[in-house]
Amino acid sequence: MNIYFSCSLTGGRSDQPIYAAIVDYLLGQGHVVPTAGLAHAGVMAEEAVIDPQIVYRRDIRWIDEAQAVIAEVSTPSHGVGYEIAYALCAGKPVLCCFRAGTGVSKMITGNTMPGLTVQAYADMADALRLVGDFILRTNRPGQ
Repeated sequence: MNIYFSCSLTGGRSDQPIYAAIVDYLLGQGHVVPTAGLAHAGVMAEEAVIDPQIVYRRDIRWIDEAQAVIAEVSTPSHGVGYEIAYALCAGKPVLCCFRAGTGVSKMITGNTMPGLTVQAYADMADALRLVGDFILRTNRPGQ
């Protein structure tokens, strides 16, 4: 499955270890994750030199090509919010996961659009379980 993983870049990188764990889990399960590099520590230096229009066109193309979107939303990010809305409007299933106890925008938690799943996780193992469950639901025939 081609999965677009969305996470905070300029909004803050304190959750980077969970981003990397989710991406490593997805890759380990044989999924294609075009945004895999965005989950790892050195990405900020790489992304700093890329023209914003190139980033926009690249990321929109990746979302269009993806079968699903997984967004870690513990750290607020304008870009992540935009990607979630774009994916939902394109009919993509989206998982928004976040650390339990984190304040997440009510535009995410109150959203009732079809295809959106919003769930808190307690620890890294729980986050990976949520991701695995989402993929299983998304892969079911007719979904």
